[in-house]
Amino acid sequence: MRIFAIHDARADELADAAVLAGKPPAQGFVWVSVTREEFAARQGDIQDMLAALCGQPLADLHVADLLNDQLPSHYDYTSQYDLLVFRRLAPREDGKAGPAAASPAPELDGLPRRGGPPALRRIDTRPVGFVVHEKLLLTIHPDDGHIRDGYAANLLAPGGIDPRAKAARLPTSPADLALRILNRIVDAYLDLRRDLTRQLDHWQLELVDPRSRFNDWGTLLLARQSLSHLREICEEQLAAMQDWLDALETLPVPHNGNGQRRHELLLVRGRDLVEHIERVAHHVQRLEQNAETAVQMHFSVQSHRANDIMRVLTVLTAIFLPLNLIAGVFGMNFEFIPLVHRHGGFWWAMGAMAVIAAALIFYFSRKRYLENSTR
Repeated sequence: MRIFAIHDARADELADAAVLAGKPPAQGFVWVSVTREEFAARQGDIQDMLAALCGQPLADLHVADLLNDQLPSHYDYTSQYDLLVFRRLAPREDGKAGPAAASPAPELDGLPRRGGPPALRRIDTRPVGFVVHEKLLLTIHPDDGHIRDGYAANLLAPGGIDPRAKAARLPTSPADLALRILNRIVDAYLDLRRDLTRQLDHWQLELVDPRSRFNDWGTLLLARQSLSHLREICEEQLAAMQDWLDALETLPVPHNGNGQRRHELLLVRGRDLVEHIERVAHHVQRLEQNAETAVQMHFSVQSHRANDIMRVLTVLTAIFLPLNLIAGVFGMNFEFIPLVHRHGGFWWAMGAMAVIAAALIFYFSRKRYLENSTR
């Protein structure tokens, strides 16, 4: 468990004893961050803290949602707090089984057990819970908590000589802090687009290349299923964020200029985050379409190649057909056949065959029946 007190240009990490005892800092707000295992183990202490600091503990259904490691992204609220569950991306360590491995659904986490492209094998999706009070933010992270630790390091970093530089990058409210953490999560999805695009481009080149024998159809099918699942995750994230943004827009606007500006910046950050999620969803949808187009182009190329082969075989058959006719005529079992008993009859027949074959080859070449259209 890590607890931070944030006020103006200061961000300090606190010992958990004082905050859990219901003694918050005099000014600013508190960020309490726990892993899912810690939340399950210290659920009673955290509930008592929320009751003392915020006036209301978490509802039982919300506690069950936060403990569920398979929960999709969604938004809910009460009169005292907002609840947001957002699925994040986490790089998978080699040989480490993800929590969703036991799920019968085609999860992205099943890729390492069944193979797949490197870009998709590294994907692991896990939910992060956000409980947003007026003066407190409670976040429940997966067991590794690297998103939490990365942002905490940036939060506690010195701001340099000018204190305004640090104040500019410090959140002004629990909702602002939640949006900044969410922005880090979505940035991981944005960075993933390059790897996915590179992998799909490689497959497209292999599928379209007539000299390549593409046999990895199982991996391609699994990748398409994973892309479809990733698109569903993005759609759930977008729906949850849009619901929360609509709730933020209904909040009363402060009358003072500083509070009004903070409210507007909060909405701007929220809309920017929604736009980032939409970009990821649109990109994944384009990747699905590109994969489908590449498969269709592959079969079109294979069909065109088969047509070329059949055309060449047909031309060769047409060339040898009159030659076989001449050979069949002179092979008839008659006693008197012209040129059979003549001294130069064989060479006359061979010459006629050569002339006919050359004439047909010249004719088919002019008709461009012998060209390879795949080059």
